[in-house]
Amino acid sequence: MAEVIFSKLGKVYSNGFRAVHGIDLTIRDGEFMVIVGPSGCAKSTTLRMLAGLETISDGEVRIGERVVNNLAPKSRGIAMVFQNYALYPHMTVRENLAFGLKLSRLPKKEIEEQVAEAAKILELDDLLDRLPRQLSGGQAQRVAVGRAIVKKPDVFLFDEPLSNLDAKLRASMRIRISDLHKHLKSSGKAATTVYVTHDQTEAMTMGDRICVMKLGHIMQVDTPDNLYHYPANMFVAGFIGSPEMNIKPSTLKKTAGQIGLTVGHYVLILSPEQQTKVESYCGQQVFFGVRPEFIHVSLTPFAENHSQGELVRMENMGHEFFLYIKVDDFELTCRLPSDEAQAIISEGLHQTVYFQFDMDKCHIFDAKTEKNISL
Repeated sequence: MAEVIFSKLGKVYSNGFRAVHGIDLTIRDGEFMVIVGPSGCAKSTTLRMLAGLETISDGEVRIGERVVNNLAPKSRGIAMVFQNYALYPHMTVRENLAFGLKLSRLPKKEIEEQVAEAAKILELDDLLDRLPRQLSGGQAQRVAVGRAIVKKPDVFLFDEPLSNLDAKLRASMRIRISDLHKHLKSSGKAATTVYVTHDQTEAMTMGDRICVMKLGHIMQVDTPDNLYHYPANMFVAGFIGSPEMNIKPSTLKKTAGQIGLTVGHYVLILSPEQQTKVESYCGQQVFFGVRPEFIHVSLTPFAENHSQGELVRMENMGHEFFLYIKVDDFELTCRLPSDEAQAIISEGLHQTVYFQFDMDKCHIFDAKTEKNISL
């Protein structure tokens, strides 16, 4: 059993700065939990408190049945993979993998077996006699992961482990680490994983669940799919997704007995379900959010429920285009498949285009609390 529980976990530094604000989080046994957020949100500080590398100011951390607040890192049953690999430069790959096991005074045969098992899982067999300086960045990171595996910890901790790799290697290592987690889990071994990153692509592709943090607070904990489609607040809506969600100020207005959003000079009528949820906000300023792929664009007006603007920029991404439409004093980002965009881009920039939202995919946020009131 390797469930991890944060209860009112807080961190205050000696200068009085509070980095973590009494967070509660349960990471299930065998779960791959990703903690994600912008720089300075205290995600690494939170991980380091779990690892025992930062003191805990408030609350407690439990690993399994034990409160580990006052335990040394080596006694917590964790293994950590760092951003900078932290390999011993004078030791071969084999010696790096075996080092921690030797400190634990395991029998030589058992050490050899565990090193061989980790090397096989991570395809390091041909690298065992090399020194770290003879390895590529991806190979060095695999060795760092292997060093964690051989310890057979209760919990794996990853602190931005891929940020030093190029884009292609990052994609490859994402798959390797995800596959490793699935392999350990399917073989009945401890597989609880806490992975910290600022990269939302890593978070969305790797995590069973994702914990989004901002300034030491947890904004939302949910599956990747739910975070994307049902963000609890404006911060999560804007942080998750690339290109990011369009979030713009608007007013909820009643027209002919129906409630809609003001977008430019038009009022876009909400779905009946949304109207029921936001009725009490009618007449108030709100923020609306819509993802770029849920905006339809045309050179001619739609039959109903549309607005218009000026096409001011476009980006060719190969399989799709990003179109940027200026509406009054703000700009909308639209995401269209290449074949759908061709008719529009062939007319060039600075033309009037018409757009329509998938209204049931729009989100409406309270202007003061930033809470998603359309859920």
